[in-house]
Amino acid sequence: MILFAMKVNKFIDIFLNQNGYVKVLEGLKNTIIIAVLGLAIGIVIGTLIATVRVVPKYKTLPKVLNGICSFYVGLFRGTPIVVQLLVFYYVLLPLVGAHMTGVQVSILIFGLNSGAYVSEIMRGGIQSVDPGQMEGGRSVGLSFATTMMKIVIPQAVKNILPTLGNEFIALIKETSVVSFVGAADLYVAFNYIGSNSYEFMVPYLVMAIIYIVLVLFISLGIRIMERSLKKSDRRN
Repeated sequence: MILFAMKVNKFIDIFLNQNGYVKVLEGLKNTIIIAVLGLAIGIVIGTLIATVRVVPKYKTLPKVLNGICSFYVGLFRGTPIVVQLLVFYYVLLPLVGAHMTGVQVSILIFGLNSGAYVSEIMRGGIQSVDPGQMEGGRSVGLSFATTMMKIVIPQAVKNILPTLGNEFIALIKETSVVSFVGAADLYVAFNYIGSNSYEFMVPYLVMAIIYIVLVLFISLGIRIMERSLKKSDRRN
């Protein structure tokens, strides 16, 4: 116990007296920004891909677009996200002569990666909606795209909300790899504290607790949204 107390005191000294909390707050901010914006990008991309993949393939254009989308999904689901980060940051950016910060690269790659997974989630949600909803929208003169956006997709989102919550949780946890491209996340912050105190046990325990608290808050938010949607369904 005495040894553990000494470790805690070292952690507190670095955290409070040597501005370790500044790095932790910056890392927490970057972690949340990367996950939130990554999921937002993923939802947009995933919805577009899911829409393309459920369109009837009677013509050439839908077939070509479906092939492109299938390749995209296979590419991002078939490679680890850390490999995607490294290839984009250290290979593609230098090739095109572009410059992006580690956080910007992380947001983009997390968004593209999430889009591949969300597309499959959204496709399942769309297919779970009664086909009569699409037929009803088309029968009153709405186009396919309008019917999808105003009738089918809103119902699909209700069905897949828990799964989208799981995707958000996965993104939060996966942000621990963004240090590979120089982004300052929670891991970088607590690794800094551990390196300066020569003691990693307490910093890593605190980091784990912060991740658990973030996940608990997300889970609570998803449950609240689910209850709200169920109430609106009953009113309807």
